[in-house]
Amino acid sequence: MIFAGIDIGSTITKVVIKQEEEIRAIIIQPTGAEHRRLAHEVIKKALNNADVTFDQIDFIVATGYGRINVPFADAQVSEITCHMRGVSWLFPNVRTVIDIGGQDCKGIKVVNGKIRNFIMNDKCAAGTGRFLEVISETLGLKLEDIGEISLRSNDPAGISKTCTIFAEQEILLRLSEGVSIEDILAGLHKALAGRIYSMVGKIKIEKDVVITGGGAKNIGLCKYLEKRIGFSMLTPPEPLITGALGASIIAQEMVTKAGEEKLAHIKKERKLEAVTFFDEAD
Repeated sequence: MIFAGIDIGSTITKVVIKQEEEIRAIIIQPTGAEHRRLAHEVIKKALNNADVTFDQIDFIVATGYGRINVPFADAQVSEITCHMRGVSWLFPNVRTVIDIGGQDCKGIKVVNGKIRNFIMNDKCAAGTGRFLEVISETLGLKLEDIGEISLRSNDPAGISKTCTIFAEQEILLRLSEGVSIEDILAGLHKALAGRIYSMVGKIKIEKDVVITGGGAKNIGLCKYLEKRIGFSMLTPPEPLITGALGASIIAQEMVTKAGEEKLAHIKKERKLEAVTFFDEAD
């Protein structure tokens, strides 16, 4: 049987098509303004990559900020639950998940594959991918380079502000004082790691710790966060897809729980909705 998970996040959209225990296709692309059209676009790409038809998908679960805008989804599940399930599938012994996304940062406490507690910062850009994006733009650097550059520092600058606006001002001040970009970036990553650590620490950080989201691809942030935590973290092969992966896993479980008659009805209703929507989108 074949299952799909689609995660429409604030900045990045991900799709995973899974057949039993095998991942058949992964799609990752920026989230646009028109979520419904985006959902149509990414599922078509995923189906093409997996070499399956829409009718062959047995169940589809949507998650993320835009989950209600996936007209052909059979169910919607919160991103907290989906991230936990995706990470647990990859790392069965996970106890703490730190997810650093584009617009929010989450900490999830996991016990025996279930959510025990969670904490989330979605009111401020500090501790998110957006913060690092703004800082890289201020310094005229590529976002994917700033983590590595920060590790070249031998004397991280003291950065007291993690609010995006005030951090920009402090960076300009440090540059005017002749502080190197390496030291400024090291100070910023150190300060950011401290903020994330303080937030996630409220739910008690325990091994195994898995870091996900775009922040997991920033080697500087990971290194400074590990220094604060006191031990190393685990990183998925592709840290952006854990929410979509978890959604596909939940889709598989929902099929198992549903009877054949109910499943046939679900697929029929989904097909009617999808045909109308796909025609409009094309």
